[in-house]
Amino acid sequence: MEADGQPSWTYPAATRDGYVLDDGTIILTLSKSKRYEGGAVVRVEASGKETLIWKGTQSEVNSAQPTSEGNFVITEAGNQPRLLELSPDGKVIVEFPLACQKKNHQMQTRMARKTADGTYLVPHLLDFAVYRYSADGKVLDKLDTSVPGDTDREIHTWPFTAIRHGDDHTLVCCTNGNRVVDFDSDGKIVWTLTNEDLPGEWLQDPCGGQVLPNGNVV
Repeated sequence: MEADGQPSWTYPAATRDGYVLDDGTIILTLSKSKRYEGGAVVRVEASGKETLIWKGTQSEVNSAQPTSEGNFVITEAGNQPRLLELSPDGKVIVEFPLACQKKNHQMQTRMARKTADGTYLVPHLLDFAVYRYSADGKVLDKLDTSVPGDTDREIHTWPFTAIRHGDDHTLVCCTNGNRVVDFDSDGKIVWTLTNEDLPGEWLQDPCGGQVLPNGNVV
C-alpha cells in the first residue's frame, strides 16, 4: 500500500504472514490451496520471480519470520504441530514439537517470532497463552491472555501475535476478543486496549501488530 492508501502490488493467493526484506524481496506464508495442500512459504523478488522456500507437510503453515542471520522461523499446524528454523537454502537447523492442543489444527498457532535472546514466542490460540520456547523445545514460560473473571475464555483470549519490544515487554493481539495487551518482563499485563478506549469499534479481530521506534502501536 502506498502513502495515499492505494495498492501498488498484489499477490493472487491467500497469505497468512509476510515480510519485506531490505532489498525489496517479499516473504509470504501461503494458506493451503490446490497448489500447496499444506501451505507454503515463498520468496517473491521485485522482478516478480517466485521461489519456494518451504512446502508445508501438514495442515497449515502459519508463520515465516526472517531472522537477522538470514534464516526463517516457520510453524506448521497439524497432528504433530512443530516449529522449524530454516537456513536460507532450506536446511532445517532447529526443529521441535509445539506443546499446544492437537484437536483443532486451525487454532494451534499463528505468528511465531524468534527473539534477540534466541528463544521463540509462539501464540497458541486455544491454549489461551503465548508460550516461550528454548531452541531445544522446552517451554520456558507462558503469558496468560485470559481475562480475569471472564466466564467465556474461548471468545476473549485467543492470542494471535506476540511482539517483543522495549525492556523485554511483549505486545499481544487477542483476535476474537478485540483486545490488545502488553506484558512486562515478569509476565504481568501493564497495558490493555479495547474498543472501550477508542472513539469507535476500531478493533475488529486484531491479528497483526507492531511497536514503532517511538513506542506507538500499530
